Amino acid sequence: MKKRKGMLFIVSMAVTLIAGCGNTKETTSVGEGDSQIEEGTTFTVGFDAEFPPYGYLNENGEYVGFDLSLAEEVAERNGWELKKQPIDWDGKDFELSSGAIDCIWNGFTMDGREDSYTWSKPYVDNSQVFVVKAESGAASHGDLAGKTVAVQKESSALAALNKEENKGLKDSFAQLIEFGDYNTAFLELQAGSVDAIAMDIGVCKYQMESREGNYSILEDYLATEKYGVGFLKGNEELRDQVQSTLDEMVVDGTFAEIAKEWGLTDSVCLTAD
Repeated sequence: MKKRKGMLFIVSMAVTLIAGCGNTKETTSVGEGDSQIEEGTTFTVGFDAEFPPYGYLNENGEYVGFDLSLAEEVAERNGWELKKQPIDWDGKDFELSSGAIDCIWNGFTMDGREDSYTWSKPYVDNSQVFVVKAESGAASHGDLAGKTVAVQKESSALAALNKEENKGLKDSFAQLIEFGDYNTAFLELQAGSVDAIAMDIGVCKYQMESREGNYSILEDYLATEKYGVGFLKGNEELRDQVQSTLDEMVVDGTFAEIAKEWGLTDSVCLTAD
């Protein structure tokens, strides 16, 4: 009798374990592993929350922007759960390599970083410019000599200023100050603490339109660049699925509609192959 009860107990435990395994749902990030990317997985997008119109926190406490709208559409079409993850821009590489985010999608410049990430196709043509107060009288790079210029840390504008061809320009400044975000830099420009800001033209135009005061962009551009979605080096599976969805959005007109919504019609460059 004891032996029979023991056997019944073992069979019962086995059935319980099998049933338990059948009801277990594993939760993984989209970018993990080499398996097929399925519906219901989480797609975590890393972005700078102070980089309008590409990604930022609006007055309603929501993360919005052109890039985030694109990500929302991509996630919806693939049946993924989108997680918008604000990050410190100077810590973006750690966030990506640690698996905390699946991609960097927020006005991310490809130029000079071509071999550091697995990239989507470029989707925005962008340039680096200098913005000044309109009353400053500055119109060209030469007018910045002896001036205090602001730039965002780890930004494309800073990278452009550090290039050899711009060494003379950079050395002509009285001071180059690095800020954590462009909102702070604009406040310093308004206060007169800095004389100019080197920044992306799309972000510059947005800031100029959303703030009081008159500003102007210098005639000479600092650099021209393109934006792409950056994935961990080698993660071609996720890149290909996102790119395929973006291409579909171009063909059916959704990509153009989103660009128009954010005032970036003249900046986008992604076309259907």
